[in-house]
Amino acid sequence: MDQPTTLSVSDRRHLVRDALSLIESPGRRLLLRGGLNVGTLAMLTGCSLNDGRAAEGVLRHVSTFNDRVQAWLFNPRKLAPEYSADQITRPFPFNAFYPESRAPVINGADFALAVGGLVADKRPWTLEKLNALPQESQITRHVCVEGWSAIGQWSGVRFSHFLHLVGADLQAKYVGFQCADGYWTSIDMPTALHPQTQLTLGFGGAVLPVRYGFPMKLRIPTKLGFKNPKHITEIVVTNQYPGGYWEKRGYNWFSGL
Repeated sequence: MDQPTTLSVSDRRHLVRDALSLIESPGRRLLLRGGLNVGTLAMLTGCSLNDGRAAEGVLRHVSTFNDRVQAWLFNPRKLAPEYSADQITRPFPFNAFYPESRAPVINGADFALAVGGLVADKRPWTLEKLNALPQESQITRHVCVEGWSAIGQWSGVRFSHFLHLVGADLQAKYVGFQCADGYWTSIDMPTALHPQTQLTLGFGGAVLPVRYGFPMKLRIPTKLGFKNPKHITEIVVTNQYPGGYWEKRGYNWFSGL
């Protein structure tokens, strides 16, 4: 059996620095204010830093801690900034985990949004029914984890209104999303109920284009872009953690701005 590799003091300090880089600024300030060091981090996570597997465990625990700090700091009544029409980014960039040529083309006439989990009404929703609901518009900034941002005009149904209509359990922990392009993600219920979280059906005053997520996407201006799923086909309210495509690959789950 291989012997565990012992990390030097310098290596351990680098590990803590890298772990802290995973924590968004509010959480990092809280930790640094308390004088976090290698020993404190190990104590908080319950892990030794003597081998690579333990180091990975530390990073996972810090990532989870980051999620909890962001959730604790999240203000469900605080609005993201909105902008004027002359500030809209033109053209608004395409972004996905595949090239634009692979974006799914969905027949809107045949489309039906599936609704499941902890909801009273599990009947599917056609685009006609969704478009008949009260519509709202917002001009907000999309912030990508890759370091760029862009401002767009989005229109659709306030998501909290939709959740009320289907009789969702508003005390549930999560809302999960499955998408036609194989993507999936999930959000916390307070974010789902935020007044700017929108089931988006339109962009720039027209029907939502394929490149931006037709037939619908979820617009969440209080979260990073990868938490805004496109081409949504199913919504599930649940108390079981649904995870997500990028979350499974190490991205922070909460990922609030």
